[in-house]
Amino acid sequence: MASNMYHKEKSIQMKSSASALYNNLSVLRIAPRSLTYFTVVHANMVNMVSASWDGLNYSHRQLQSKEANVATSSSLIMQAAWCVLPSRDILVLTSQKGIQMYESDGSIMVYWHALDTPETQTAQAVFARGIAAVREKYICVGISSGSMLVFDVPIKGSNITLSEVLEEHKESITDLASECSGSLECIADMVSADDSGNLCVWKSGEDFQLLNKIPGFDMSCSSVKLWKGTVVAGYGTGQIRLYEAVTGIVHAEVNAHARWIYSLDIAPFSGLLLSAAEDSLVRVWHLTMTPETNSVEIVHMYNECVTDTQICGAKFCDGDGYAFAVTGYDLSEIIRYTQV
Repeated sequence: MASNMYHKEKSIQMKSSASALYNNLSVLRIAPRSLTYFTVVHANMVNMVSASWDGLNYSHRQLQSKEANVATSSSLIMQAAWCVLPSRDILVLTSQKGIQMYESDGSIMVYWHALDTPETQTAQAVFARGIAAVREKYICVGISSGSMLVFDVPIKGSNITLSEVLEEHKESITDLASECSGSLECIADMVSADDSGNLCVWKSGEDFQLLNKIPGFDMSCSSVKLWKGTVVAGYGTGQIRLYEAVTGIVHAEVNAHARWIYSLDIAPFSGLLLSAAEDSLVRVWHLTMTPETNSVEIVHMYNECVTDTQICGAKFCDGDGYAFAVTGYDLSEIIRYTQV
């Protein structure tokens, strides 16, 4: 067990603290410019920080949630995430009113999709949550009704279109993920999770195909990832489960945390898995695939305790898992760790 695998770097200060939302951190590396972008949601705005790799330069931007015909919005933002497509990177914000898509640096809004809000007051809140870039040109976004919107994104410009609505979940979508290993052999390229823990596995295309439904066990699945044909799911129980995407066979089940898991992330090149929870712990695991036996193993590598903090976001800063960043509820900083 590598107890000294990572060391803590200087934190990045933010303009405001992190809201207690699942997966409340997104990271984008801009290698040609030696920059890393971070976004953290606070109430009705997104804090965006651009940090130079030498740690000397930081710039801040705040994005507000937009509403049709309203100058300032009080609608809460549920998530912000970068979608990396082959031709362009898009920053997607989801809120109680709709979906905003920006150029990656947050400078220009290229698309706005309003959610249908019921005329009559219903007990059910309306919001969008769960964001994933899929294959060459799709961005998928989950909705509180359980639907998922599939947007077709052109190589450049703002001519983004809603190409399909997937109606398979009955509960609010919590998270979406696409195949992150880059392997084209993988049949499944997207997984969706909902509030009751049900998972749907998809193959993208002109029409998205449902490949498999993995039943939940009445416990919310708050964060999900897809790597080399394996679904990695984190639950409110603190458990992590690994399933074979296409068959739904359980490869492994780990009691990873004492409390609700808020965030999972995978470094696709190294197979490192990051899990973070309400129990103040960030854990690093290593996943290995054995193609001959078609099995996956998970080994615990490292623990970091962020004292007295309900962690709500944790992301690797690169594809190897060399560094990761963490946010916590009410914390006005992004804490960073780098491999020793």
